[in-house]
Amino acid sequence: MSTSPQKRKADDLDIELDLDEYVPYVPIKQRREAKFQKLASQRNIPEPQKENEPDDETEELVRAGPKANISLIDQAVEVKKQKLIEDSSKTDIEKKLEEEKAIMEAVAQRKLLASVQELAKGIIYTEPMKTTWRPPRHIRERAQADHDAIRQRYHILVEGEDTPPPIKHFRDMKFPSAILKYLKYKGIHRPTPIQVQGLPVVLAGRDMIGIAFTGSGKTLAFSLPLVMFALEEECKFPLIRGEGPIGMIVCPSRELARQTYEGISSMIDFLVRDGYPKLRHLLCIGGISMSDQQNVLSEGIHIVVATPGRLMDMLEKKKFNLDLCKYLCLDEADRMIDMGFEDDVRNIMSYFTSQRQTLLYSATMPKKIQDFARSALVKPVIVNVGRAGAANLDVIQEVEYVKQEAKIVYLLECLQKTPPPVLIFAENKNDVDDIHEYLLVKGVEAVAIHGGKSQEEREFAIRAFKEYKKDVLVASDVASKGLDFPDIQHVINYDMPKEIENYVHRIGRTGRSGKTGVATTFINMNCSEQILLDLKHLLREAKQRVPPVLEALEDPTEKFKDLSGGCMFCGGLGHRISECPKLDAQRRQQLGNISRGGGGAERGGGEY
Repeated sequence: MSTSPQKRKADDLDIELDLDEYVPYVPIKQRREAKFQKLASQRNIPEPQKENEPDDETEELVRAGPKANISLIDQAVEVKKQKLIEDSSKTDIEKKLEEEKAIMEAVAQRKLLASVQELAKGIIYTEPMKTTWRPPRHIRERAQADHDAIRQRYHILVEGEDTPPPIKHFRDMKFPSAILKYLKYKGIHRPTPIQVQGLPVVLAGRDMIGIAFTGSGKTLAFSLPLVMFALEEECKFPLIRGEGPIGMIVCPSRELARQTYEGISSMIDFLVRDGYPKLRHLLCIGGISMSDQQNVLSEGIHIVVATPGRLMDMLEKKKFNLDLCKYLCLDEADRMIDMGFEDDVRNIMSYFTSQRQTLLYSATMPKKIQDFARSALVKPVIVNVGRAGAANLDVIQEVEYVKQEAKIVYLLECLQKTPPPVLIFAENKNDVDDIHEYLLVKGVEAVAIHGGKSQEEREFAIRAFKEYKKDVLVASDVASKGLDFPDIQHVINYDMPKEIENYVHRIGRTGRSGKTGVATTFINMNCSEQILLDLKHLLREAKQRVPPVLEALEDPTEKFKDLSGGCMFCGGLGHRISECPKLDAQRRQQLGNISRGGGGAERGGGEY
C-alpha cells in the first residue's frame, strides 16, 4: 500500500521528535553512585572509591568511619598508640606545663565575680570610676623614666593601663593638715612602698589588686582614701536618715574588722578637731549588739567596716542599702574570694545598684585568685611589692625539730629568747586551751583567743595583750590575718599550719613597720612532707638557715627547676599545682558536700 509523500514526511517528523525525548537506560549501580555524589557535594562527604581501585585515603576513611570494619576497641587502641608517639616527642617540662594548664582551666570554670543583676542584664563596665583628685602638677609633668626609677627603687611592680604616678610624700598626695597630724601622731613620717604607689591609684578612682608583705601598711592604703571620699561627699551633700554608706571595707575576721574600725575612728577624730564635719562609721560584726550603734544607723552612715555574715544579715533586713555605695575593699582578699566566701562576696555585690571602685588587698594572692578577681574589676592596676606569698624579710625564721610530746615543755625555753610580748599560734582550739592552761600553771601572764570563745572574751584578750597587761597571747589562725601588734618581737608556731599561706600570715605578726622580729616554728614527723617542702623553699627564698631535717627531704620539683613560680593555686614553692594539698582538700570537701546532699562548699574560715 503506497503512501503519499506528505504522510511519509509527517511520519519522519514524529520519529525525530521521539528520538529527542529518548533517555538511555542507566544501570542501578551507576544511578546509586550519582545519587551519592550529589549528597556528598551537599554534605562535603568524601566520594568512595570504585571497586577494584584501592587507595590509602579510602582505607583510612573506612578505618575511622562509623561503618568501619574495625572495632571501636581497636580504634581506641590505635588512638592511644598515636598519642604515645606524640607524647614521646615532648619534654617532661612541656608535659608538665600542659597538665598544669588543664588543671588551671578546670579550676577557672567558675562564675564571674559580679552581681546577679549585672550578670542577668549583661551589664559590663568598661571605664574606671572618676574622682576629683589629681596628682600635683610637678608630679604629672615628671618624665616616665623618673616614675619607673622610683618604682625600681622601692621594688614596686605595676601592671595596668594609664597607671597613676608614684608619690613619695604624703603632703604631695593633697591630704588635709588634720590627716598629716594623724600620721605624725602615729609615727608615720613617709609612705611605705605599697602606699607610694597604692594611695595614688586608689585616690584616682582606679580598681586595684594590692599585694605586699605583712606589716607593710596596706590598711592605711585603703582606709585613708575611703575617709577622704566620705568627707568629700559629706561636704558636698550631707547624708540624711536612711542614706549611706559611701564605702565599705569587708574583713575575714572580727578582730581585723575592729582594728580597721578603730583606725578609721582615730582619723575621724583628728578631722573633727580641725573643724571638719563628723563622719559616721558603723562596725558590723557578729557577737556585738547593733542596738548600741542605732544612732549611727538612724542618722545615715558614711563608712561600714564588716565581716561577711553580719553584713549579709543587715542587708537582707534592709537596715541600710548600697544605693550610694561607690567603694568596696576586700581586706585579705584571697581569703574573701577563696572557698566558702566566694558566694558571700557575690551576694554582697548583688546589693550594689551602680558601678563601684573595687580594691583587693592581701599578702598572699596566688595567680588563680588574681585571674578570677579580675572579672570583678574594671581596667585594674596590680601593685605588687615583692613576690605574692613571700615571707617578710625583716623576720628571722628559726625552724626546730621537736617531738610531739615535748613541744609544750619546750615552749617555756622558747619564751626566753626575747622579752614579751610573745604570740603563740596553734592549729586547733584544744591545743590553744591546753597551752593557755599550761602557761597559767607555770606563772606566765597569758590570754587566749579562738573561734570557740565568745566575742567578749576575744575582745578582752586582744585588748589586754595590746595594752601590755598580758605577756603572751595564745591564738588560732583567727589572729593571723592582718592584726597589727607593732611591738611583738617573737612569734612561736606551736605546730606547722596545713597551708604555707597561713605560715606567712602568722610570722608576719612580727617584724612590722621596718622593725625586726623572730619566728620559731616546731616541726616533727606529724607534718606533711608537702608543707615541709614549701617551708624549705620559703626559707631559701628569704636567705634563712635551712635545718638539716629539711635539707634531707627529697625534692620532686628539682627536675622542674626551670619552671619558676611554684604552685599557681596556693603559691607554695615546694610543689606544683598537680600535687597541691590545698586544691586536693577543696576537691575532697566538694565531693563530701555532694555525697551528703549539699550542692556547694561549706563556709571555710569565715566569720559571722
